[in-house]
Amino acid sequence: MKKILMISYHTCPLANEEGKETGGMNIYVHELGKHLGQLGFIVDAITRSQDKNNQQIVPVSKNFRVIHLKAGPEKVINKKKLPDYIPEFISAFRQFSQEQQLNYDLLHGHYYQSGLVGLKLNKSKKPLVITFHTLALMKNLVARSPSEMDRPERIMAEFTIAQKADRLIAASENEKQYLHYLYNAKREKISEIAPGINIELFKPIDKRTAKQHINAKKDEKIILFVGRIEPLKGIDALLYALKIIRTDWQNCPIKLLIVGGDVSQHIAKWSPQLQQLQQLTQTLNIEPAVEFVGQKPQHELPFYYNAAELVVMPSHYESFGMTAAESMACGTPVIMSNVTGISNLIDDVRKKQITTVNNPLLLARQIKTLLTEKDTYAQVRAHGLEQAQELTWASTAQRFANLYEQLLA
Repeated sequence: MKKILMISYHTCPLANEEGKETGGMNIYVHELGKHLGQLGFIVDAITRSQDKNNQQIVPVSKNFRVIHLKAGPEKVINKKKLPDYIPEFISAFRQFSQEQQLNYDLLHGHYYQSGLVGLKLNKSKKPLVITFHTLALMKNLVARSPSEMDRPERIMAEFTIAQKADRLIAASENEKQYLHYLYNAKREKISEIAPGINIELFKPIDKRTAKQHINAKKDEKIILFVGRIEPLKGIDALLYALKIIRTDWQNCPIKLLIVGGDVSQHIAKWSPQLQQLQQLTQTLNIEPAVEFVGQKPQHELPFYYNAAELVVMPSHYESFGMTAAESMACGTPVIMSNVTGISNLIDDVRKKQITTVNNPLLLARQIKTLLTEKDTYAQVRAHGLEQAQELTWASTAQRFANLYEQLLA
């Protein structure tokens, strides 16, 4: 059986199970590793230990395990400081692999920091596959302040990795084009493989049951945002759109739920981004119609998706847009910006789902259209459910398996 080394340096694939804040990448590595194991590959995912109580070797599922390696303080560290500990991480892995007599056939790094690890580890010139997940040049394009800008060191690292990796994985056609034109990656080195979704978890649930589960009022029309709380997600434009809708449609019991961020403490201890959004709800006088729900574990998200009438993803940049795929699998229509990777999959029939960045007037019209036109809503819902069935982790893993076999031939 072929042995695959997954490198997830900065974030643990088990973070969701450990109760820590997660993003799409944690889930991506976890699900890909699990499904590749089911296909007969032996997969080890190495990650920097963020908790001294972590078991070093954690068997996850058939042929798949996660290995925690000490590199720097065993706690959560600002992502921009993590490159400092890459040499220690590499040393820890070399020692571990020698002790365990491990040898791998192929390396697959996730995010640019893991790409740097992969380049350093790959002395024997095994095939090196890289999934960037996000690109610094694209994030900088939509940054609103210097503090949001990624450093030149990251950009140069991405350029180096793009040239030296054997294969780059793009989640969408957009990302494929950016890798080629902006990072000078050769087209033949780029494979487009969309992420998957867990269709056993994300599926339709009775709306009343879902609303009861999240303690929502049965007559509320819920608009949902799910994601990290950061400026590039465009949440402020969604709040503007909500203000417009409430002004024109005063008798509509509309409620916006924002799922993401840490709201477990007093508002004074919320992140600056959350505090700014909370202040904006006061400025716009829409505070009663907005609830900051906070981060929710994966198994809770299907209840939120199913309780909602619509999910809105007004991002300035998304390499793909897992939230949209998960919502579609639950039968809840999505309005997404035209810069998300998944928006390329939307056919002409459903262009009412596509909005432009920072256009609250258009977004408000689109939300109201889907909430009032029953036939359009039903059509969008049916198309989304059908398309989501094609975005399974089983099919994604099979595409990776085919690619690995090709690179190892």
